[in-house]
Amino acid sequence: MFEFGAFAAAAPWLRIVGRGDRHPVLVLPGFTASDRSTVALRSTLTSQGYWTHGWGLGQNIGPTDRVLHGIRDRLHQLHVRHGRRVSVIGWSLGGIYARELARINPDAVRQVITLGSPFRMTVEDRSTASALFDKMRDTYGFHLASLAVSEADRPPLSVPSTAIYSRTDGIVRWHTCIDTVTDRHENIEVRGSHSGLGWNTAAVFAISNRLAQPEGTWKPFRPPRPLSLWYPTPASWSEAA
Repeated sequence: MFEFGAFAAAAPWLRIVGRGDRHPVLVLPGFTASDRSTVALRSTLTSQGYWTHGWGLGQNIGPTDRVLHGIRDRLHQLHVRHGRRVSVIGWSLGGIYARELARINPDAVRQVITLGSPFRMTVEDRSTASALFDKMRDTYGFHLASLAVSEADRPPLSVPSTAIYSRTDGIVRWHTCIDTVTDRHENIEVRGSHSGLGWNTAAVFAISNRLAQPEGTWKPFRPPRPLSLWYPTPASWSEAA
């Protein structure tokens, strides 16, 4: 509630700080959530000058055939409609999908931004959502096995990526939500909760900053000096492992 209140207060400012270039942005919701959960984020990005889209697949119940085929079709549809590469933002499980979309269709993806996405979870790791996920496991079929491959065993992303995470996440271990930092892959730490990342003011400002970069000129995030207290020094996977 605190994060939502802070976001509501900052919303007029957030709407004017973005300098969108009208490129398409696809936002994927977290596990059990739908496009309703990303309305605030998408509305803000639209007001900044982006063609912002939900995934249009209803509730995210996990990696079913319908979901995985649907997000590929949605990405292709937006890429063709706008004639430009798509920035993909994924919240929690949606971020795991986003990274896979970028691996499968790198020519259609401009960059990936994840919000509290545990893309480094292994079969031994658990979250507060694991029990529900396990109950639905039989509906996921062979897709679950492919998503269960360790991040270390997957090919590196060929597009720029930003992993936004919080040490006070409350749902997943923050260590599983960060990447190895390189000149094209970064982590941004914010203060907040897993369930509030989609309207966390620091997270939304960072997303706006990432999207505003001209295509092909991606550089790591550097918060403006007046906002530096919003962003603790981020970790890298090599430091947290």
